Amino acid sequence: MDHVMRAGSRCASSFAFLLSFVFFTVFLSIGGCAPARAEPLRIGYSDYPGYVAWQVAIDKNWFREAGLDVAFQWFDYGASLDAFAAGKLDAIAAAAGDVLTIGATGRKSVMILQSDYSNGNDMIIATADVHGLKDLKGRKVAVEKGLVDDFMLDYALKGVGLSESDVTLVNIKTNEAPQVLASGGVDAVSVWQPTAGQVLRLAVGARPVFTSREAPGLLCDVIAVGPESLAAHRAEWLGIMRIWERVVHYINDPATQDDALRIMSARVGVDVATYRKLLDGTRLMTLADNRRSFVDSHNIMSLYESTRLADAFNVREGVYKTAQPVSKYLDSGLLSALKE
Repeated sequence: MDHVMRAGSRCASSFAFLLSFVFFTVFLSIGGCAPARAEPLRIGYSDYPGYVAWQVAIDKNWFREAGLDVAFQWFDYGASLDAFAAGKLDAIAAAAGDVLTIGATGRKSVMILQSDYSNGNDMIIATADVHGLKDLKGRKVAVEKGLVDDFMLDYALKGVGLSESDVTLVNIKTNEAPQVLASGGVDAVSVWQPTAGQVLRLAVGARPVFTSREAPGLLCDVIAVGPESLAAHRAEWLGIMRIWERVVHYINDPATQDDALRIMSARVGVDVATYRKLLDGTRLMTLADNRRSFVDSHNIMSLYESTRLADAFNVREGVYKTAQPVSKYLDSGLLSALKE
């Protein structure tokens, strides 16, 4: 919590010292010295373009320039969820449905920003003898159960009149998908980039039979903040959101996109050309986009609706038992404040 240095234990014996101390305290209170934070705001992020985008601000020192004490901590995705659930982070970059899972089973949080939605980066990839989603009936499909691409698989199958009960689900860690499909152990995998690209390179003849581009707005990524951190550091979170707007502009601007891609690709250890394809499958959201997505409606482009669909899936699949109050997980207050 923000604080100023307290006086020592020694008592002043003179009125002059007491008076000077009072004036010094007033000076601090009106901004003569910026209050010090005991520790930075800790934000967990991982290997997905909508999260790696923050690396631009990190490498450009934009947080420091804005006077913000922020520490982004890199994780494997599942480990980032665990760290946030354990209270080791102030906020997390995550899929909206996974934020509900954490809240239902432990730590509540508030989504203040939609960073992106998947626009092709999430894929159901099948072997060459599978010509479409309907061909998956009775086949083995590998997915990390309960996570975002399990949700997409369920949604895609329903679109062709099937359900997950019509296939044999094989629960795997997402990063195991390339070897699992290439080995012939399953007929399809449901995964996100960059793992999807690894699957396509390793599994000869494999191809996507469904991608998130066919369901824009379904798979949403957000910044979710612990309510205690949001209450105590509202001004800092406003500053972080302003920097996000700068990040999106820098990435999307043709004049600076190459530099942004260089930064993002370096963070995850791939070449720029490969990362450009990953970025193409990600729809980064400006603050103006967010003001539209934070409007409650039954349109899938509404963060409320896509999160409700994720909630219904989570309950149906036993990820957690009780439906979550989705509206309590979304807070558009900071977006409104930035518009003023």
